[in-house]
Amino acid sequence: MASTTISPKDVSELRARTGAGMMDCKRALEEATGDMEKASEILRKKGIAKAEKRAGRTASQGLVVSYIHHNAQVGVLVELNCETDFVARNEAFGQLARDIALHIASADPIGVSPDDVPAELVERERRIAEEQVAAEGKPEAIRAKIVDGKVRKFVAERSLLEQPYVRDDKQTVGQLVKEASAKLGEVITVRRFARFQVGAA
Repeated sequence: MASTTISPKDVSELRARTGAGMMDCKRALEEATGDMEKASEILRKKGIAKAEKRAGRTASQGLVVSYIHHNAQVGVLVELNCETDFVARNEAFGQLARDIALHIASADPIGVSPDDVPAELVERERRIAEEQVAAEGKPEAIRAKIVDGKVRKFVAERSLLEQPYVRDDKQTVGQLVKEASAKLGEVITVRRFARFQVGAA
């Protein structure tokens, strides 16, 4: 049987999909002559793959970190994901998770990315912006553009990854995550967070 050349990229992708080890993934891909679906099936049959892994989810390891502000009035839980438990146990990864939790406590984002900001909130902001622009007597022709700009600014200000990082406002939280991702050599994603504040709804 002619051996198929398996690229490290394919091995990484299969590993991310299945949670199996590097060598198991390489062997499964060789057995499946490079067919990703077939290789996943081979690993599952052998009981090596974690069946509940979702295809395409690359960052499937990670940490849940908590931060409680010194006045005990604000608390944050954040889930930060990476590809391997090796990186999840890395001190730099843990520090990044703690830094993001502290940022969330301070900056009060609504969602991880602009897509996570609820549509009804965006609509409410659009109505407010339209009223403001009308009250300012801006020319009809440029009103829509001004309103769009205000709405975009609001969404960016309330999205974690778009916010300027509290400890270094020259970069966004998203850039901070990308930087760590490049340094640690793995996909890193903020999966979700919850922020609790005494007296807040």
